[in-house]
Amino acid sequence: MKRSKWRTRLAGGLRDPLLRSWLTEPGSLTARCQRASASFRVCLLRYGKGRPLADESAGGRRGREPAWVREVLLECDGRPVIFAHTTLSTATSGRLTRWMSRLGSRSLGSLLFAHPGFRREAIEYLRLDRRHPLYQRAAAVAEVGDHLWARRSLHRLRAQRVLVTEVFLPAITRLR
Repeated sequence: MKRSKWRTRLAGGLRDPLLRSWLTEPGSLTARCQRASASFRVCLLRYGKGRPLADESAGGRRGREPAWVREVLLECDGRPVIFAHTTLSTATSGRLTRWMSRLGSRSLGSLLFAHPGFRREAIEYLRLDRRHPLYQRAAAVAEVGDHLWARRSLHRLRAQRVLVTEVFLPAITRLR
Protein backbone atom coordinates (compact mmCIF):
# COMPACT_ATOMS: atom_id res chain seq x y z
CA MET A 1 0.00 0.00 0.00
CA LYS A 2 1.25 3.46 -0.92
CA ARG A 3 2.11 5.56 2.12
CA SER A 4 0.05 8.71 2.42
CA LYS A 5 1.79 12.08 2.56
CA TRP A 6 -1.11 13.60 4.49
CA ARG A 7 -0.07 14.75 7.98
CA THR A 8 -2.00 15.56 11.13
CA ARG A 9 0.27 18.54 11.78
CA LEU A 10 0.38 21.48 9.45
CA ALA A 11 3.82 21.52 7.84
CA GLY A 12 6.15 24.47 7.95
CA GLY A 13 6.36 26.69 4.92
CA LEU A 14 2.89 28.13 5.38
CA ARG A 15 3.63 31.72 6.31
CA ASP A 16 0.22 33.27 5.66
CA PRO A 17 -1.57 33.48 9.04
CA LEU A 18 -4.98 33.99 7.41
CA LEU A 19 -4.65 30.87 5.26
CA ARG A 20 -3.39 28.97 8.30
CA SER A 21 -6.50 30.04 10.23
CA TRP A 22 -8.75 28.70 7.45
CA LEU A 23 -6.86 25.41 7.30
CA THR A 24 -7.02 24.88 11.04
CA GLU A 25 -10.64 26.03 11.44
CA PRO A 26 -12.13 23.49 13.87
CA GLY A 27 -15.74 24.25 12.99
CA SER A 28 -17.76 24.34 9.81
CA LEU A 29 -16.10 26.04 6.83
CA THR A 30 -19.60 26.68 5.47
CA ALA A 31 -20.52 28.67 8.57
CA ARG A 32 -17.26 30.61 8.46
CA CYS A 33 -17.71 31.39 4.75
CA GLN A 34 -21.23 32.62 5.43
CA ARG A 35 -19.98 34.91 8.21
CA ALA A 36 -17.12 36.25 6.05
CA SER A 37 -19.08 37.11 2.90
CA ALA A 38 -22.22 38.87 1.76
CA SER A 39 -23.24 35.94 -0.45
CA PHE A 40 -22.39 32.25 -0.21
CA ARG A 41 -23.14 29.55 -2.75
CA VAL A 42 -22.39 25.85 -3.24
CA CYS A 43 -21.93 24.85 -6.90
CA LEU A 44 -22.35 21.12 -7.47
CA LEU A 45 -19.77 19.96 -10.01
CA ARG A 46 -20.16 16.20 -9.83
CA TYR A 47 -21.99 13.50 -7.90
CA GLY A 48 -21.99 9.82 -8.80
CA LYS A 49 -20.21 6.51 -8.45
CA GLY A 50 -16.48 6.48 -9.01
CA ARG A 51 -13.15 5.37 -7.63
CA PRO A 52 -11.55 7.10 -4.67
CA LEU A 53 -8.15 8.65 -5.28
CA ALA A 54 -5.10 6.49 -4.56
CA ASP A 55 -4.20 8.40 -1.39
CA GLU A 56 -7.75 8.18 -0.03
CA SER A 57 -7.25 4.56 0.99
CA ALA A 58 -5.27 5.92 3.95
CA GLY A 59 -8.40 7.71 5.15
CA GLY A 60 -10.00 4.55 6.49
CA ARG A 61 -10.90 2.85 3.21
CA ARG A 62 -9.89 -0.61 2.12
CA GLY A 63 -8.20 -0.43 -1.25
CA ARG A 64 -9.98 1.56 -3.91
CA GLU A 65 -13.47 0.13 -3.61
CA PRO A 66 -16.19 2.01 -5.51
CA ALA A 67 -17.48 5.12 -3.80
CA TRP A 68 -19.99 7.89 -4.12
CA VAL A 69 -17.91 10.89 -5.17
CA ARG A 70 -19.16 14.45 -4.75
CA GLU A 71 -17.28 17.56 -5.85
CA VAL A 72 -18.40 21.12 -5.24
CA LEU A 73 -17.09 24.67 -5.34
CA LEU A 74 -17.80 26.95 -2.41
CA GLU A 75 -18.17 30.52 -3.61
CA CYS A 76 -18.12 33.68 -1.55
CA ASP A 77 -19.20 36.93 -3.16
CA GLY A 78 -19.08 35.26 -6.58
CA ARG A 79 -15.49 33.98 -6.21
CA PRO A 80 -14.56 30.29 -5.82
CA VAL A 81 -12.72 29.93 -2.50
CA ILE A 82 -12.81 26.17 -1.74
CA PHE A 83 -12.93 23.08 -3.94
CA ALA A 84 -14.39 20.17 -1.95
CA HIS A 85 -14.07 16.48 -2.80
CA THR A 86 -16.03 13.92 -0.78
CA THR A 87 -16.08 10.13 -0.94
CA LEU A 88 -18.51 7.72 0.68
CA SER A 89 -18.19 3.96 0.28
CA THR A 90 -20.87 2.18 -1.71
CA ALA A 91 -20.25 -0.98 0.35
CA THR A 92 -22.61 0.13 3.13
CA SER A 93 -25.88 1.95 2.86
CA GLY A 94 -27.73 3.99 5.40
CA ARG A 95 -28.90 7.42 6.37
CA LEU A 96 -25.74 9.13 5.11
CA THR A 97 -26.07 7.59 1.64
CA ARG A 98 -29.64 8.91 1.38
CA TRP A 99 -28.65 12.36 2.67
CA MET A 100 -25.72 12.66 0.26
CA SER A 101 -27.88 11.72 -2.74
CA ARG A 102 -30.33 14.52 -1.87
CA LEU A 103 -27.88 17.31 -1.04
CA GLY A 104 -27.70 18.83 -4.51
CA SER A 105 -26.22 22.31 -4.18
CA ARG A 106 -26.54 22.38 -0.40
CA SER A 107 -23.47 22.23 1.81
CA LEU A 108 -22.43 18.90 3.30
CA GLY A 109 -20.86 20.86 6.16
CA SER A 110 -24.27 22.12 7.22
CA LEU A 111 -25.27 18.49 7.70
CA LEU A 112 -22.04 17.25 9.31
CA PHE A 113 -21.96 19.95 11.96
CA ALA A 114 -25.71 20.02 12.64
CA HIS A 115 -26.39 16.32 13.22
CA PRO A 116 -25.29 15.17 16.69
CA GLY A 117 -24.46 11.60 15.56
CA PHE A 118 -21.40 12.56 13.50
CA ARG A 119 -17.92 11.98 14.88
CA ARG A 120 -15.02 13.77 13.21
CA GLU A 121 -11.55 12.27 13.27
CA ALA A 122 -8.27 14.19 13.07
CA ILE A 123 -7.79 16.78 10.35
CA GLU A 124 -4.92 15.99 7.96
CA TYR A 125 -3.06 18.49 5.77
CA LEU A 126 -1.19 18.39 2.47
CA ARG A 127 0.38 20.94 0.16
CA LEU A 128 -0.74 19.97 -3.35
CA ASP A 129 1.26 20.59 -6.49
CA ARG A 130 0.39 20.18 -10.17
CA ARG A 131 0.88 16.39 -10.00
CA HIS A 132 -1.90 15.78 -7.48
CA PRO A 133 -5.32 14.93 -9.00
CA LEU A 134 -7.12 17.32 -6.64
CA TYR A 135 -4.89 20.21 -7.75
CA GLN A 136 -5.73 19.31 -11.35
CA ARG A 137 -9.47 19.15 -10.66
CA ALA A 138 -9.42 22.47 -8.80
CA ALA A 139 -7.36 24.08 -11.59
CA ALA A 140 -9.97 22.96 -14.14
CA VAL A 141 -12.68 25.03 -12.43
CA ALA A 142 -10.91 27.94 -10.71
CA GLU A 143 -7.85 30.14 -10.70
CA VAL A 144 -4.95 28.51 -8.83
CA GLY A 145 -1.32 29.23 -7.96
CA ASP A 146 1.80 27.04 -8.07
CA HIS A 147 0.50 24.98 -5.19
CA LEU A 148 -2.65 24.68 -3.09
CA TRP A 149 -3.15 23.74 0.52
CA ALA A 150 -5.72 21.10 1.39
CA ARG A 151 -7.13 19.44 4.46
CA ARG A 152 -9.25 16.36 4.93
CA SER A 153 -11.06 14.58 7.71
CA LEU A 154 -13.04 11.41 8.13
CA HIS A 155 -16.56 11.79 9.53
CA ARG A 156 -18.40 8.79 10.95
CA LEU A 157 -22.10 8.18 11.34
CA ARG A 158 -22.58 4.72 12.80
CA ALA A 159 -21.09 2.24 10.28
CA GLN A 160 -20.76 4.80 7.50
CA ARG A 161 -17.67 6.92 6.90
CA VAL A 162 -17.38 9.94 4.64
CA LEU A 163 -14.00 11.44 3.77
CA VAL A 164 -14.20 15.18 3.14
CA THR A 165 -11.27 16.95 1.46
CA GLU A 166 -11.21 20.73 1.12
CA VAL A 167 -8.77 22.43 -1.25
CA PHE A 168 -8.23 26.11 -0.48
CA LEU A 169 -8.14 28.36 -3.52
CA PRO A 170 -6.15 31.63 -3.58
CA ALA A 171 -9.27 33.81 -3.19
CA ILE A 172 -9.80 32.42 0.34
CA THR A 173 -7.27 34.92 1.65
CA ARG A 174 -9.62 37.77 0.67
CA LEU A 175 -11.98 36.64 3.40
CA ARG A 176 -11.51 37.17 7.13
